[in-house]
Amino acid sequence: MAEGVFTRKARAVGAELIIDSAGTHDYHIGEPPDQRAQHTMRQAGYDIASLRGRQVCQSDFEKFDYILAMDEANLQNLQKLAGEHANKVQLYLNYSNQFFGMSVPDPYYGGNQGFAQVLAMVEDAADGLLQKIKP
Repeated sequence: MAEGVFTRKARAVGAELIIDSAGTHDYHIGEPPDQRAQHTMRQAGYDIASLRGRQVCQSDFEKFDYILAMDEANLQNLQKLAGEHANKVQLYLNYSNQFFGMSVPDPYYGGNQGFAQVLAMVEDAADGLLQKIKP
């Protein structure tokens, strides 16, 4: 969801960025986003149907300037993998005004409301991140 939101917001302001999302575990590799996530995003005008899950790889730490974790557990996993690039690893919501310092909850085992909450959180953080990196 965060990749879909940030991609659209970056394009809207003319920012040419390489944006990609990946998990720290080998869950859902090659699979599309959860149907509930796709539905929530479609209702808000985003299309994430073409996205596919992938796992973080070592080259990501060299390729990307920002490595953003959705929660504390993934933050710790990424910091262990990052080596000399640990300074690139941060919580995504540290760019949020409304949800600063919080973790994005995993809506997978809950209802549709959880996906709507995640959307609100990642939209707010996307705005803050764009303000930070805008030329």
